[in-house]
Order: sequence, then C-alpha cells, then structure tokens
Amino acid sequence: MTIVTSPCAGRVVGLQAVPDPVFSEAMVGPGTAVDPGRSPITAVSPVQGIIVSLHPHAFVVVEAEGHGVLVHLGIDTVQLNGEGFELVASKGDTVGRGDPVVAWHPAAVERAGKSPVSPVIALEARRESLAELVEDGEVATGAPLFVWT
Repeated sequence: MTIVTSPCAGRVVGLQAVPDPVFSEAMVGPGTAVDPGRSPITAVSPVQGIIVSLHPHAFVVVEAEGHGVLVHLGIDTVQLNGEGFELVASKGDTVGRGDPVVAWHPAAVERAGKSPVSPVIALEARRESLAELVEDGEVATGAPLFVWT
C-alpha cells in the first residue's frame, strides 16, 4: 500500500477537470490533479523513492513497491522549455516524501498561456487500485491524495 500525497498546496480538481485528454481520460493512469496557488512554489515528492525521470515540467518517483508516481507541473508546460522552472533535485536521487524536487511559478505558467493544473498520476495502475481518492477541496502540501493498493 502506497499513500500518495500532494506535491503542492492548492485546490484538488480531479482528472476530469484537466484540460488535456491524455490526463482527463486517464490514458497514462488514474489519479487526481491539483490547481496550485499562484505564488512561486516548490513541488515536493509525493512518495519516498527514487527519481527515475526528471524534467523541468514533470517528474516520476518510484517507491519501494515499484509504484511509479508522475507529477506533471501544468499542462503543455513542456512547450515552455524549462522557463519558470528550476530543478532542485536530480534524476537518480533518493527522496523522502515531501522532499523538494522542482521550484516553479504557476502564475508565470498561466501568463504564458498554459494551465498550471498539475496531475498526480499512478503510472500503469488500474482505477480500482486507488482508494480514498481526493477529487475536490483544498489540499495542503503533503496531504494525502490517494492510497495505491
């Protein structure tokens, strides 16, 4: 069982509200999404594990049970070529839950015409594998988003 926590504070909107069918239709996996506050923030690891993929706009952490969790900071943010994002961890790093991974500025992302809504995805999971899935309401950094069984 893996508890997946929020990489940032904000309002949970669920995957259906993500303006990208790859996420809203759960093509990469089930999960939820957080619309962060607009101040500069640092996204943190949602689980304890190893960073296996790291880009300015997205990262994947795999925990001890082999569950990979994708955090995608905003939608279509790959098109910003890293502008407004700063890596504070490295690929291959072992991180604890809540450790800083990427510093970014959601308001700058929005000014660039992109959505700052950030999907948190259980990669290669079945929807039935997730319990206690949060799909609305305010969330603090580090608060539980779902349990992956």
